[in-house]
Amino acid sequence: MRAVVVRTPAGPEALELVEVPVPAAGPGQVRVKVEAAGVNPVDSVTRAGILVEAGLMAPREVTGIGWDVAGVVDEVGPGVTGFAPGDAVIGLRDRLDVPLGTYAEYVVLDASALAPAPSGVPAVQAATLPLNGLTAVQALDLLDLPHGATLLVTGAAGAVGGFAVQLAVLRGLRVVALAGPQDEAAVRELGAEWFVPRGTAEVAATVRGLVPGGVDGALDAALLGTLALGAVRNRGAFVAVSGGAPTGLRGIRVDTVWIAADGPALAGLAELAARGSLTLRVADTYPLERAADAHRRLDRGGLRGRLVLLP
Repeated sequence: MRAVVVRTPAGPEALELVEVPVPAAGPGQVRVKVEAAGVNPVDSVTRAGILVEAGLMAPREVTGIGWDVAGVVDEVGPGVTGFAPGDAVIGLRDRLDVPLGTYAEYVVLDASALAPAPSGVPAVQAATLPLNGLTAVQALDLLDLPHGATLLVTGAAGAVGGFAVQLAVLRGLRVVALAGPQDEAAVRELGAEWFVPRGTAEVAATVRGLVPGGVDGALDAALLGTLALGAVRNRGAFVAVSGGAPTGLRGIRVDTVWIAADGPALAGLAELAARGSLTLRVADTYPLERAADAHRRLDRGGLRGRLVLLP
């Protein structure tokens, strides 16, 4: 089968399309025939070797790329009862110690990392859900804010931030969205009650002008750190996405969300997507052999929605 790997970390040109044996599903595992694979910023930093430099993954001679997948079950391993060949699924490859990612024609995942695909949703759109949707829901779980609480979401027009806004509103939270000035209408449509333009000189003062005393919590998808922390009330809650968490001043509870595959939570997100309660945004699609072009586009930034690779 064809798969995209990296041998020497570098820019997009480091992505190689190679022929490798089709992997077999082991005990508790499922092999998925990939129909679509999301392209995420973590793929870019993996390709560049940054995760190795940060000590988050061990050096490898060959590194597979890709976390998100939508496809069809092709083979189930011993002990798997929840899936059968032919099932449409979505899943998350969250393990960095396995040789291949989802940029491939087939991928093997633990059954616990999969969920039924959202009914009626094309695979291209469904592939944008696992990584970003689970990151948003796990961040909200860490915040643990009660119904009616106020929440600042930075990077609210991004993939994680957009899901966070919608999921927060579904939990009964009142959202202050921070995003680019051109994104105000979009994030308000997602459910944000208040809006702060990105680049505002005094983020904390601006947010506190909207929510006197400060918000109850902040989900920092844009990694603003202390700039966003200042908007949170004393003894509030703050969650950073994948690093960059500031010191918890003023009794603020600070956490970092490190994504973990979670089949049941992903199934819940799929149900929301099937009902139209979550907006799945695709910026563009590329064939698998043009993964390097997709990464060049990703690295330029400014995307609204995810790029998706099609094997």
